[in-house]
Amino acid sequence: MQTIHLKPDDLDEQTRAFEQQALRQPLFLNSVPKCGSHLLRNIVRMFVPIEQQYRRDFIQYGNLRDHLDAFDGPPAKLSWGHLAFSDISAITTSPARKILLVRDPYSWVLSKARFMLSDEFSGELDILKNAPVSAEQLINMVIFGIHRTNPGLKDTFTHNAVAWLGTDVFLVRYEELVSALRKLDDPQTEPYFKDLFDACGLAMPSDWRERVRIGSDPAHSGTAKQNLSGKITELPSELTAQQRDLVDFSCPGLRTILGYD
Repeated sequence: MQTIHLKPDDLDEQTRAFEQQALRQPLFLNSVPKCGSHLLRNIVRMFVPIEQQYRRDFIQYGNLRDHLDAFDGPPAKLSWGHLAFSDISAITTSPARKILLVRDPYSWVLSKARFMLSDEFSGELDILKNAPVSAEQLINMVIFGIHRTNPGLKDTFTHNAVAWLGTDVFLVRYEELVSALRKLDDPQTEPYFKDLFDACGLAMPSDWRERVRIGSDPAHSGTAKQNLSGKITELPSELTAQQRDLVDFSCPGLRTILGYD
């Protein structure tokens, strides 16, 4: 059993400071774990009335039957999760607009490894935090998985991302979102967010930049890299050439189909 320890944020108070328009259709923010889930969620929260935000849990395949009302209405609801593709997933989410957030597998490996070492994450893998395991060994465990304990890159991306492609999802790449946030005041950035809001079924008010700036503030995300504590500094900032080759070996064609090659 894995547990994530997060500090509460004050985005509800921030959201109430802005005029909100009712969400007309259910909206589901789906993502591969460790791809910027909280970043996208917190941005979108700034545009949806709090009463229409479904907060009970991150929705996943294992708990989907407990959260069917996230996709019922009225009222329409905003929900989020890490939902693997399946017949039940497709049927249950059919009423909703669906956003799919992914990340370059090369950087995903390091993001996952950092989180596994952090104090904000606890569970079956806690033994790795104090074990005589090198950074290189941990990275390989993330790439290939740990038998019966933690899925590897291929299984994670196959079921949580690739299997959704070609259906009614709007694909968001983490790196493109971050790049747009860094140039938020540039007029050329507006079409990027216009497309994202359209896909979400959200209006684009005149104060959209201010809302995006508040929602994207790392202070509101307990899983942002700079907010993690623990032994994460022992990991490198990027994969070596050989480790990138291992990623490509473990799931050939993945980066291409996600639009990274």
